[in-house]
Amino acid sequence: MPKLYARASFTPASLYTIALITMGLLTSACSPVNILNAVISDKSYHLNNGVAYGDLPRQTLDIYTPKNHLSVKEAPPDKTENNVPIASKGLPVVVFFYGGSWDSGNRGSYKFVGEALTSQGFIAVIPDYRVYPEVLFPGFMEDPAKAAKWVKLHAAEFGGDPERVFLAGHSAGAHIAAMLVLDPEFLAKQDSKPQDFAGMIGLAGPYDFLPLKSDRLKIIFGPEDQRVKSQPINFVTGNNPPMLLMVGTKDNTVWPRNTYRLAAKIKATGGPVEVAEFAGYSHIDMAAKLAKPLRDERMLNTMADFIKQH
Repeated sequence: MPKLYARASFTPASLYTIALITMGLLTSACSPVNILNAVISDKSYHLNNGVAYGDLPRQTLDIYTPKNHLSVKEAPPDKTENNVPIASKGLPVVVFFYGGSWDSGNRGSYKFVGEALTSQGFIAVIPDYRVYPEVLFPGFMEDPAKAAKWVKLHAAEFGGDPERVFLAGHSAGAHIAAMLVLDPEFLAKQDSKPQDFAGMIGLAGPYDFLPLKSDRLKIIFGPEDQRVKSQPINFVTGNNPPMLLMVGTKDNTVWPRNTYRLAAKIKATGGPVEVAEFAGYSHIDMAAKLAKPLRDERMLNTMADFIKQH
């Protein structure tokens, strides 16, 4: 049975802050995500901005590291904890792919995700990747696969554990992360494989969304007889890394059945998968509730517990 979470309650102080954000949305040309990011403190993390993982303009990523963590190069050789050198205890790394309907998005808008994950003691990596109209499926999978491999190769350099790299995403980003761990084709082109990663976390992901109704999506995903190759559910074999699928029960953008059907097929083949439901949450809630002051600690803790377990 999936875990079921009720709506979060908010303190008067947090409600006041939310009210200020709402007023800002009504009186400002700024986007909601920019206003959310504006109220998030950067005191708890170090940001390494715009690191290249390829040669193209969109092949860059941001690395968020907890400020109290020392990389292998920074840690004094005699600094230990329980007789284990702290520098050798790399942190789990979460590579987070943002959503945007496969045609938009940028890494700078997801500061709130970086802050949320570093607050739990993880390193967050948020890549940009090429989107429509520059690329179509399966072309838009090339950059995420390249970024994932880059993080595996370089994790130790920024204090991460290469053996504990997780792939995650919201909406279209969850689709991308699921494709990477279920269809080995994309990582194979980077001399990698799904089993190289410790797990996958999907928030409000589209995993089984045919037939397409949008003319734009019909272009992005190509000829009708080829679209089956774009569906994560069609590549389930039971050999996937552990997967956590998080879903809002009031998601009217990506129907919750995407999560339930994928989870059911993975379970039927003996693969590791967990489902966490969030009662009354919409599609946007499944990302926005990671951000202060809207944060639902139970949502973030669900992700953190999964990472710690694997």
